[in-house]
Amino acid sequence: MLSPTKAALQTASAVPLKRNLAIVSQFALLALLTACGGGGSASSNNSNTPAVATMSAAAQVGEKIFKDASLSASGKMSCASCHDPANAYAQTNDLSVQLGGANLDVPGFRAVPSLRYLDKTPVFYFAVDGTPTGGFTHDGRVNTLAAQAETPLLAAHEMANSSRADVVAKLQRASYVNDFKAAFGANIFDNTDTAFERILLSLQQYQKEDSDFHPYDSKYDQFLAGKAQLTAAEMRGLALFNNPQKGNCAACHISAKGADGSPPLFTDFTFDNLGVPRNASIPATANPAYFDMGLCGPDRTDLSARVDLCGAFKVPTLRNIATRKVFFHNGQFHNLHDVVAFYVRRDTNPEEWYPSDVNGNVQKFNDLPLAYARNVNTKEVPYNRSRGMAAALSPDEINDVVTFLGTLSDGYKP
Repeated sequence: MLSPTKAALQTASAVPLKRNLAIVSQFALLALLTACGGGGSASSNNSNTPAVATMSAAAQVGEKIFKDASLSASGKMSCASCHDPANAYAQTNDLSVQLGGANLDVPGFRAVPSLRYLDKTPVFYFAVDGTPTGGFTHDGRVNTLAAQAETPLLAAHEMANSSRADVVAKLQRASYVNDFKAAFGANIFDNTDTAFERILLSLQQYQKEDSDFHPYDSKYDQFLAGKAQLTAAEMRGLALFNNPQKGNCAACHISAKGADGSPPLFTDFTFDNLGVPRNASIPATANPAYFDMGLCGPDRTDLSARVDLCGAFKVPTLRNIATRKVFFHNGQFHNLHDVVAFYVRRDTNPEEWYPSDVNGNVQKFNDLPLAYARNVNTKEVPYNRSRGMAAALSPDEINDVVTFLGTLSDGYKP
């Protein structure tokens, strides 16, 4: 793509061109897959191969830290509280934003993402064509899993520790403190910042080394490996997902194996501005002046001057999407069918998604200041439509895409 950002400067015609070229190659691969019921043998990079039996000492202590609620101000919240291993390391309730703080009554600002399949995330960068890419969190503002872990430990609406020293002091009272010393040295607590950074490193290594964070064992993975067949509805959904004139989902959520045979991550790590409706259930939105604008703030500050990026959020992986309780950065949607319908009917039937003013005018893109509404993606399929036009997918086709997305859930058993 040739535009400075896929998410904001959508007027450049080269954006869909690059994506469609990518889809052509995916269709070629899909044809081969369909002909033989899946790909050849699994890639050597595929995590279906047996994992190393023992994690490093740092990763092992990282698992204990991840599950330790005593490291929070409340004594009741751990990383696993919001990132439950039983639900693909995502939340198990249907709250748009989670509650944290010393009394577990402080609401957050964004929906909780799954922690699965983050190990391949690149550091944030601008591609040669200006497209922002990579980084962790919804706005890509940190470049490692370790750096990402600092925010929940210290944020007032999460584990709410007052300082790095507060976290370190709590860990020194933990039952596994000697394991931490064994991993990092008997004198590790001589320097608080060093000890805290090793806590972050431990969490990172746990997420990298434990194959449960990236099992690649969905039905779709088995299909690509030639070990499972998709149903007729799942195959129709896959075709619609890949079709650049229908769902066009694979333009951002890549569904084909990598050139090296590696399994797809269902994200291209870029950012997009979808004009998701404002979520009134987030307490912060009671202030009409409050807007979460992703790449340009308020949490991320280094790109605040890039108003062309306002409203753009990271494209997430779609793996385990059917197990999610809330969707999009603000948790506005709670049903996968509604999410797919929003993609294809946002512009043809905006009254289904946005409120109307006193005169009956639909307030599209109402979670952005009016001046930044122009940043919303309105050029690419399926967003390139106007009110009254036919949606890119029919109701039956929406159902087929949702059915296909169910094949991306981990733990498939024939």
